[in-house]
Amino acid sequence: MENFEKTKNWVKNSITLKLAIISILALLMLIPANMIRNLIQERERTRDTVISEISDTWGNGQTIAGPVLSLPYKYVVIVNDKPKEMIDYVHVLPDNLDISGEIFPDTRYRGIYKVIVYQSKLSFKGKFKPVDMEKLKISGQDILWDDAFLSIGIPDMKGINDKIEIKWNNESLLGEPGIKVKDVISSGVSCDLSIEPEKENNFSFIIDINGTEYLNFYPLGKETIVDLKSTWANPSFSGSFLPDERTISPEGFSAHWKVLHLNRNYPQQWTGKSYQIQGSGFGVILLMPVDQYLKSLRSVKYAIMFIALTFIIFFFIEVLTKNKVHPVQYLLVGIALCVFYSLLISLAEHIGFNLAYLISGLAIIIMIFLYSLSVFKEKKHAVVMGIFLFTVLQLADYALVLGNIGLFVVLGLIMLYSRKIDLYRQE
Repeated sequence: MENFEKTKNWVKNSITLKLAIISILALLMLIPANMIRNLIQERERTRDTVISEISDTWGNGQTIAGPVLSLPYKYVVIVNDKPKEMIDYVHVLPDNLDISGEIFPDTRYRGIYKVIVYQSKLSFKGKFKPVDMEKLKISGQDILWDDAFLSIGIPDMKGINDKIEIKWNNESLLGEPGIKVKDVISSGVSCDLSIEPEKENNFSFIIDINGTEYLNFYPLGKETIVDLKSTWANPSFSGSFLPDERTISPEGFSAHWKVLHLNRNYPQQWTGKSYQIQGSGFGVILLMPVDQYLKSLRSVKYAIMFIALTFIIFFFIEVLTKNKVHPVQYLLVGIALCVFYSLLISLAEHIGFNLAYLISGLAIIIMIFLYSLSVFKEKKHAVVMGIFLFTVLQLADYALVLGNIGLFVVLGLIMLYSRKIDLYRQE
């Protein structure tokens, strides 16, 4: 009976055992934290599915390429000791390309989800210089000048709102759907042309197009200049080139790009599939002001550090005040902290991340503060817990550095105040 009492007292008073139990409880909290993380990712995938469904009907993100002038030419190969005439294509890019336009953003809703779409009217103009036959090492007599065609790359044709009328010198030509040769562009419109070998050719056209989230361009001119403006106040400039000039305000943005042919990895003219333009695009993304899933996911990544710090503070106050805290009470506090993240994502989908964070944080702080009053019996210790939780939640954007500094400070304080604690007596 005496040994049983000693064992019972050791279990009740052992700091080592209590630390082991707290560590196990903290690790167990990884299970609900990981479940909440999976929930956030699932909701994010649902949001992405909604974006895809709306984009499929309105128009996906657009990356405009062109125009590209393609000239068929004849060449001869030997097949089975016999000459055979083949056709390939010379692809010529404009000497200068000026693009200007405005993006008109709009928001589409489906249930609790919203998607940014846009309609844009873009003006293109420029000129093609005569083809440099010597550089291509092709005889002008081998080129089928009357079979030339112009191609404009548009990845999602559903977004086109109006006919594309191409002004070619003094002619007016209509763009037809489909690309004859997909060496450079795989989707878009094209039109047949008749080319005079030594003549410089001017062009202009307007594209009225719908899209979702982003609008990009390929720098196909020897000098490509793009001017965009919009009422959207949260642009993200992306791709291979950033704007030379940009202005962003609550009323919208304007941006100016100037890209030279020397800035990209393909020339002004080539034959066949010698070069690819993919990877050189640039433009703008219409960002949502707040991505609650990204911010919630970033917050929950540091849940275990947050929970561990809270448990250490509880344990530290327990040792100093000699108020015994049962493992079940640690478990309840850990679950309450996990509920914070679950509450955060469920509210953020309806009222936005910032307000959801405020409401969720205050709710959990008040809950744990009131619970600490009953556990520690003194207001000052409950206040310490409340201040700690408030500080950690307020500095969520600095969770990693705060967590490491917090662990360092708490460990230092424990080492400082535990100097006078006889750990063997506590055992």
